[in-house]
Amino acid sequence: MVVVPTETRDEVLRQMSVRRYTRLTTGSVMEIAVNCDAGVVVYGDLDLEPAPAGSTSKGTLKINAHIVDVRRVRRRGTFQVSGPLDNLSSLQTGLAWQVVKALSPALTISEEEFRRSRPRIRLDALESYVRGLLTPVLDQKHKLFTNAARLEPTYSQPCFQLGRLNFASKNYGAAAEWFQKVAAADLHYREALFFLGLSRYNTGDFKGAADVFRNLSGMVPLPEVWNNLGATLLRINDSTAEAAFQKAVEIDPADPDYHFNEGYALWKKNSFDAAANAFRASLERKPEDDTATLLLGRSLKQMGPRPGDLRTEAQERLKTEYNESAWLALKAMLAPKKNP
Repeated sequence: MVVVPTETRDEVLRQMSVRRYTRLTTGSVMEIAVNCDAGVVVYGDLDLEPAPAGSTSKGTLKINAHIVDVRRVRRRGTFQVSGPLDNLSSLQTGLAWQVVKALSPALTISEEEFRRSRPRIRLDALESYVRGLLTPVLDQKHKLFTNAARLEPTYSQPCFQLGRLNFASKNYGAAAEWFQKVAAADLHYREALFFLGLSRYNTGDFKGAADVFRNLSGMVPLPEVWNNLGATLLRINDSTAEAAFQKAVEIDPADPDYHFNEGYALWKKNSFDAAANAFRASLERKPEDDTATLLLGRSLKQMGPRPGDLRTEAQERLKTEYNESAWLALKAMLAPKKNP
């Protein structure tokens, strides 16, 4: 399912001058959903009943949720879960299961399987994770996410966030270790694989990076994935690198880097005429590219790689932004329609 990113939702709230966690009317919820370009919205409220005096319980939590089809302006279901606050993650999973079943009635897995792939998380670990998301201070984020992962080693979400923090600080070895811990059922699993591949590439583990990108290309045929697969294959002199770059060009012919990489792979194996065509295509989209201009000239002069020439060595271009939203949206549009 295509889920509106938290950043998009928060930006819409900011534009509408709506504070996060404010109690909203149904009309406001619908307007927010429309501005997020969401087809379905899930919203609701919660109530915490304090535990009796002397009890070790943290109280009983009740969560009410409503699903509304925004485009048809009709309800798709109303659900409620309740239980001890200590079981918050289990309550969330139960509510998620009800929502998923309402939106995808043909789902073949059982609730037991759904829950098995999303194990219960300790409340203190969940609290540390949420606090880490909310704080703007990077050191605090790192500390809180690390604490969440320490308290619950199988908790994927703080592992993903720690991977991103280490990747941003160019600590690629640590980033790779964290990304490897993200479970397949996690919302960020495919994105974690993408950055795991980049992390391995940046540590010089090109074969390991190629394995990751090859695996990911079978899940999501995104141009940035094919491009990065080609870049890693080129580093290990794999002859299939050119085919990977061609896949990226076919999917997104507007990107100059994909044409450049295809030309670079062709030039390295002395296919000068084909390389020149690819470099021309790159320069049509990015005329100020000096490296593409240099390599176009070399291709026209039938001059191949020179050992030790720093201007032409390791010039393949990686993509560091991952965006599967458009692909998921297209996949949803092309899926067989079911009767409402």
